[in-house]
Amino acid sequence: MSLDIWPQTTAWTGGQLHLGGVGAVELAEVYGTPAYLLDEADFRARAQAWLDALPDGDVHYGGKAFLCPEVVRWLDELGLSLDVCTGGEMTVARAGGMPPERVVFHGNNKSPAELRRAVEWGIGCVVVDSFTEIDRLAAVAAELGVRQRVMIRVTPGVDPRTHAAIATGGEDSKFGFSLAAGLADRAVARVAAEPSLELYGLHSHIGSQIVELEAFGLAAARMAEFAASTGVTRLDLGGGLGVAYTPGEPAPPTPAELLAVLRKETEGLRLAVEPGRSIAGPSTVALYEVGTVKGRYVSVDGGMSDNPRPGMYGAAYTAALANRRSDAPLSEVTVVGKHCESGDVLVRDLPLPSDLRPGDLLAVPVSGAYQRSMAGNYNHVPRPPVVAVADGSARVIVRRESEEDLLRLYP
Repeated sequence: MSLDIWPQTTAWTGGQLHLGGVGAVELAEVYGTPAYLLDEADFRARAQAWLDALPDGDVHYGGKAFLCPEVVRWLDELGLSLDVCTGGEMTVARAGGMPPERVVFHGNNKSPAELRRAVEWGIGCVVVDSFTEIDRLAAVAAELGVRQRVMIRVTPGVDPRTHAAIATGGEDSKFGFSLAAGLADRAVARVAAEPSLELYGLHSHIGSQIVELEAFGLAAARMAEFAASTGVTRLDLGGGLGVAYTPGEPAPPTPAELLAVLRKETEGLRLAVEPGRSIAGPSTVALYEVGTVKGRYVSVDGGMSDNPRPGMYGAAYTAALANRRSDAPLSEVTVVGKHCESGDVLVRDLPLPSDLRPGDLLAVPVSGAYQRSMAGNYNHVPRPPVVAVADGSARVIVRRESEEDLLRLYP
C-alpha cells in the first residue's frame, strides 16, 4: 500500500491499518463507524512545517478546514494564529483558549452582533470585506472606545485554475474589493478616514485546492504593488495550497516552495499565510464499515452527510481495505453511502479485493479538511466522531452525535 497520501504514522501490519500505533479493528470496536481518525503527530508536523517555512512572518491556521477546541489547543501550543470566519468558529476559538490577539476574523457578511462580539473579545484583526462592513465595524469600535485593527480584503483578479465553487480571486467574486475597478483604493481611503479603525494590512485569498505556484506568484506581485502604493507593510496572502487525494497525483508544492515564490514578489513586507487543508486534510482517515455488496456497488455506513465534497465538487478519493489482508483478485467497484440519493457516491471505479464482504472496514485517506466541518444530518444521520490517535492511544476530541442530539433541536 502506497503511503504517499496517508498520515505519517500509518502502518499496515498483517494487512490491517494502524494509525498512531492503534489498529483499525480496535478503533472501530471502541469508537464505532463511521469515524474520522486524526493522526495528531501528522497534524502537528504539518503545522510546524509552515512555521519553519515562515519564521519571520505569521501563520494563521484556516479554521474552516476543521476546528474543535482540542485542535485550537494544539495550535496555541505550537505558536500558530487562527483564522475564523463566523461567530461559531470564534466561539470554538475561545473555548480552546486561543488568545484573541492571535485570531483573525474573516467573512463576507459578518453581522453587527458578530462584529461586536469580536471587538469586545479583543480580536487581533478583522478582515473587512465591504463598505457596509467598514461602516458597521467603525461604529461598533467607536461605541466601545476601541481602535480596531483591520485588513482590507482585495480581489486581485487572478484565476487560480481550481473548481469554480472554490475560486475566490477573480473579478466576479462575492469576496473583497476589486483591485482593477478601484474599489480597493476606495476601501483604503474609507478605513483611513475612520478614527476607530487602524489599517493593519492587506489581505487576498485566490481560492482553494491550488497546486500550481504561478497563480500564487501573480497574486503576490499584484498585492505587493498595491501595498507599495498605500504604504502598508503587512500582507496576508491567504491559503489555498492543495493536497493530493489519490495515488499517483503529482506531489503538491511544499510550504517552503510556496513561501519561496511569495517572498520573491514581496520583499520588504511582513507576510502572513492561512493554511488549512494542507495541515488538516492529510492528517485524517475516515473509517467506514461495509454494509452490503451488490454487484459493483459497495455500500458503507456513512456517505454524503459526512463527506459532501464528491457531490459538491466532484472530488476524487480512494479507499483501502483496512481490517485484513486479502489475496483475492481486484474488482472495480463504486463505494456508495447509505443516503437516499443516487449521487451519494464516495469513491468511483475503485479496484478492491473481490472477496470484500459485509463487516469489512474501508479507510478513506485525506479526510481531515472540509468533511467534518461541512458534514450535515441529511436523512437525520448523526455526524461521526473525531478520534485523535497518538503514541498507541486514542481519545475522542469531537464526540459522535446521537439521535437524542437531533431531537433536542425540536421544540
